[in-house]
Amino acid sequence: MGARTLLHETPHTVEYVKSLATQAYGESDQGAAISSGSFVTDGMLVAPCSVRTLAAIAHGHGDNLIHRAADVILKERRKLVLMVRETPLSDIHLENMLKLSRMGVVIMPPMPAFYTNPQSLDDVVNHTVMRALDQLGLHLDTAGRWGAEPAAKNTEST
Repeated sequence: MGARTLLHETPHTVEYVKSLATQAYGESDQGAAISSGSFVTDGMLVAPCSVRTLAAIAHGHGDNLIHRAADVILKERRKLVLMVRETPLSDIHLENMLKLSRMGVVIMPPMPAFYTNPQSLDDVVNHTVMRALDQLGLHLDTAGRWGAEPAAKNTEST
């Protein structure tokens, strides 16, 4: 479903995105390096995170490599960030989020911040990505942060 989402929501192909990666694994490759706790990482970011993936992680179902890699992150007590994309949320979704949050997982739905006065969709995406990477200790100043001088507002009415 990640590939389908990529094709629906971006101008990029799966092949192009894979070409940007240092390493790419197949979804069913349970023998991939990231499925082992001995493969050291600082953490993991699942973006976007479906409620199916949320549920699988919350209940330890390692059906595919994303689920297994997240399970490894949890057992090794590393940082896990889930950018859950679903609305509205059911009680089941909320309970799974709460369960994982209590384990230290950061639940970070990709909600736009309007205090940055975004001028484009890219501005919204860049800010969301910047905030997600902050959670993993990767600090990039690709978008405005709280406390920075706000951009000039357009006062023209439409």
